[in-house]
Amino acid sequence: MHGGNRQSDHTRKGFENFVALMNHAYDRGVTFFDLADLYGSHVYFREALKTIPRDKVSILTKIWTRYDGGCTPDAPDFCKQIAKTTLDRFCHEIATDHLDIVLLHCMMTPNWTEQLSPYMEALDDAKKQGQVRAVGVSCHDLEAVVTAASSPWVDVILARINPFGAKMDGKLEEVVPVLTMARQNGKAILGMKIYGEGTLVDKKEQCIQFAQENGLLDAMTVGAETPAQMDETLQLIAKYPATKLIG
Repeated sequence: MHGGNRQSDHTRKGFENFVALMNHAYDRGVTFFDLADLYGSHVYFREALKTIPRDKVSILTKIWTRYDGGCTPDAPDFCKQIAKTTLDRFCHEIATDHLDIVLLHCMMTPNWTEQLSPYMEALDDAKKQGQVRAVGVSCHDLEAVVTAASSPWVDVILARINPFGAKMDGKLEEVVPVLTMARQNGKAILGMKIYGEGTLVDKKEQCIQFAQENGLLDAMTVGAETPAQMDETLQLIAKYPATKLIG
């Protein structure tokens, strides 16, 4: 799946097809849905929630801080207010009073905790108020993952992982120890790029088996543009039951 500029392969399918695909997923037992401001998926999923019970699903979304021009060190209060306004907007767009997981999207440096501390503070406040239930980061850099693995602030890490190292933040033998450390530190880990952003479609079974049996992943996000693609992945997940998690 590909996304950016508040659109994605999913949203380009239109409301009717998007909602039908989400309902197809829910009817087959999918209860975790991965959204993002960057992908423009909020208002589309709001339509799906007209038929999918909100209290039966977990919604993850992500803040793309670059929309705000970065977080300037001399204006932390302004950045924190932007983050608060962004969370309020997310809830309005999705038509929900709470968000299950909110991530800072696409961390690419090891010092993201310093650069984005006002956003982190705003998310802490939102957790205390019950607007957000868990916080964390999605990472596109191995050192960013290392930081997340040991950060007390992080509840959830969305990390790139597959058995072939495709579209990952490093070699498999480099990434697995970091994610293992994260699990031992009590972090929930969500897997992405399970099919290497579509480059491993001829190795789907190996990818799903690895994801299910590595003991690292609490859940995973796997792109599907059609019901048939979704059913294929769900059948593979059923074929390889998840093993006991590390930590």
